[in-house]
Amino acid sequence: MAEPSSVPVAAPSPFARFEPSHKLFICLCCTFVACLLLGDVIGGKTITTPLGPISVGMIPFPITFLLTDVVNDFYGRRGAHFITALGFSMAVLAWAILQISTALTPHESTYFTQEEFVKVFGGSARLFVASIVAYLLGQLLDIRVFQYWKALTKSRHLWVRATGSTILSQIVDTVTINVIFWRTTALQPWDWVWAKIGREYVIKLAVAILLTPAIYALHGAIVRVLRIEPERHESR
Repeated sequence: MAEPSSVPVAAPSPFARFEPSHKLFICLCCTFVACLLLGDVIGGKTITTPLGPISVGMIPFPITFLLTDVVNDFYGRRGAHFITALGFSMAVLAWAILQISTALTPHESTYFTQEEFVKVFGGSARLFVASIVAYLLGQLLDIRVFQYWKALTKSRHLWVRATGSTILSQIVDTVTINVIFWRTTALQPWDWVWAKIGREYVIKLAVAILLTPAIYALHGAIVRVLRIEPERHESR
């Protein structure tokens, strides 16, 4: 009679027990938070465009629009609220760390002088406050409008709910962050602030429209490759 094997059998990895929908949600959340925080940190720098100066934070933020729509479609209102709360929590954590690190006295071997650090990261801390307020207002409106259009169209016409929610939510987001940061903190004149709001909103709207094929491509890949179906629309 054969002796039983004494070689221990490795326990299955806990990660292997995750459903594809769980893994996808984790990836979407991580990417969303990374883009949100990077946009806040670098947002104090302006760059030149044919329409005039805009914040360089405009580079990662369109990705958050895309991810919010994907989460809203596949995980519903609860999933979208969760990723919004997660982004808010991580922004508050980052703000607290920036406040503490800015207040600490640097050693003589420091790469950044205290003045440089305060200007870059101290400014970012104030930008975080403006961004958090704008983010919460914009995200909550985006979730509500997205679900409204999804129910109204009975889950058809993805572009309608994706673009429609962005049009309204980004008005609130753009006005809020520019008024709080660029007017109140940076003390830019009102005509400069309103001109910047107009430029950035036009660009955000154009980006939202241009991202429509990417939304359809990502949506299709999730359905075909991962076999994950969108959450059913809410009844009206």
